[in-house]
This record gives sequence, structure tokens and C-alpha cells, in this order.
Amino acid sequence: MRILLTGGCGFIGSAVVRHLIRNTSHSVINVDCMTYAASEETVSEVSADPRYTHVRANIVNGSEMQKLFDEHRPEAVMHLAAESHVDRSIDGPGIFVQTNVVGTYSLLEAARKYWSALPAEEQAAFRFHHISTDEVFGHLEPQDPPFTETTPYDPRSPYSASKAASDHLVRAWYHTYGLPTFVTNTTNNYGVWHFPEKLIPLVTINAIEGRELPVYGKGENVRDWLFVEDHAEALVRAVEIGKPGETYAIGARQPRTNLDVVKTICKVLDELQPDPAGPRERLIRFVTDRPGHDFRYEIDPTHAETELDWKAKNDFETGIRKTVQWYLDNRAWWEGIRSKRYTGQRLGTRS
Repeated sequence: MRILLTGGCGFIGSAVVRHLIRNTSHSVINVDCMTYAASEETVSEVSADPRYTHVRANIVNGSEMQKLFDEHRPEAVMHLAAESHVDRSIDGPGIFVQTNVVGTYSLLEAARKYWSALPAEEQAAFRFHHISTDEVFGHLEPQDPPFTETTPYDPRSPYSASKAASDHLVRAWYHTYGLPTFVTNTTNNYGVWHFPEKLIPLVTINAIEGRELPVYGKGENVRDWLFVEDHAEALVRAVEIGKPGETYAIGARQPRTNLDVVKTICKVLDELQPDPAGPRERLIRFVTDRPGHDFRYEIDPTHAETELDWKAKNDFETGIRKTVQWYLDNRAWWEGIRSKRYTGQRLGTRS
């Protein structure tokens, strides 16, 4: 397939791009406007491949999106471009509404106009795959069962509200216009090339450098963790065989408290690169909780595992060891970000 993929220089998007070029015969048109969290280095290993094209464009620009559809004639769309950091959405929600809501609308309309003009056989084969988050479902109490595809929406932050709105738009374009769309919702992702404002890369890098490791509240908030390369594999399976109108909740059944995550990173790093000053758990500092901090997210991926014939290969301990080792081996990348492009030290809990 020719796949138009948005946000392919971001964390999850780049993992999907790398997986597509490494492991399939599909071609990729990567549409990314290169915000602060994007990096061309994330796709450098595949950038010379003739099946890969990078177009610098903003999904909010409807006319520009229409030109891309007309020029590249995609057979599928994988829509990953999004503003995704909860703390940033609290400080400045406007850009989240623009990118996540208006951007999704612009992309849907460009896709609908393009799809409407296709021959019937190509219309039937076309897919619009919208990649979303489990945060749209709100939060879970300790005794609640995990989220599934039928969990009611209850977003609690500007970020999750903007993603919920985009999910609703995608489903509306399916029901109203017949555009063959479907949605995947996922848990927190972690892995290589993760921008250093999010929990796992920030804690890993701070621990490498001997800095304090800030943890919101008492560190009791629970997140369900999915290694990004496992997620990329699931997303590609979905775009290949996913059914219009469907929802697939993708996860790895690996819930951990934030404090457990930080302690695991410390333990792994102490093994891989011991600190002469002592175990890195000494660096943990509890800080004031953020507004509206959801207590727990967790997904039951049974439906996705069955329908997509997919299951995550990595448990949390395996994936986190690969991740920590990657940050040890790739200091030049994150040191450049820390020194030139990003100086914030807040602790994120979103993938």
C-alpha cells in the first residue's frame, strides 16, 4: 500500500515508519510539520529508501492536505500527528485544539474528497486509521476493570478532551459520509527516541546525569505500559486488516505505579552503569501533584489481540532494559535536545 502517515518524525510515528520500511513492502508518505518534539534523526535509517518520502506540512492546512492526497494517491491513512503532553495542554490548550481537533477535521475532509472520487473498488479498499489514547476514557479507580472498546468517554484534561473530540469526528465521518475509518486507542508508550519531557526518558536521563527524579504526589498513579515497537507492529496490522467502523484497544497488560516505574529505571541503570555515589533511588523527590491528575489507566487488549492476530512481545522489564540501554548508547541525541531545544524539567506521565 501507499500509506500517508502523519506525525512520522515523532515518537510513535517514527517507530511505525521504521517498522513499515524494515518489515513490509508498503511505501510511506510521512507528513510532519516538525514541531519541537519531532526529529529527522528518528527516521534517518530509512530516509534514503525509495519507498519513503517526507513532506513538511501542517495537517491544519486543509488545502495543503488536499494537494498531498491528489499528488501521492494514498491507499490508506495512518493519522498519528498530535500534541500529546498533558502538562503542556494545561498551560496552553489552544494548540491542542488546533492540531488535534482542527487538524483531524482538515485531514478527514481532504481524505473524504479524495476518496469520493475513487473508483468503487479503490473506495472499498481505502482505510483511514486514527491513532488515539486511552486517556479519552477518563480514569479508573483501583477496583475498576480495565478500559475496553466500549468504555464511555470521560476526558479530564485539555489534551484528552482534544483527542476525544478527534475520535468523535473520525467516527462521524464514517457514519455520515461512509468514509472507511477506524480508531485505535492505546496505553502509555515507551522506548527509543522518546522526547525527554515524558516520564521514562526524563527519569532515565536525569538518573544518568545524577539529577533529582521528581515524582508527582506519592507516585501512586498507575499507567499501563506498551513498548513502542510492539505498538508499531499492532498499528501496521490494524491498517492492513482493520475493519471500517471498528475500535481496537491496544495494550500489553503491564500496569505499574509511577513510583514503580522510576524505581525499575533506577535498578536497571544501577546494573548497567553503577553510580559511585550509590543507588539512584536516592535521587527520587516527591513534588506537588498536577491539576486533574487521573489516577489509573489500563486497557484490556483482548479484542485487538484476537482481531488483529497480534500480541505484545515485550513485558515491561524487557522493554525498559532495552530503553535504558538505548539512552546510554545515544547520549549525543538527547544531550543536543537538553542543551539547545528543551530545558524543561517537569515530569510527564503521558506517552
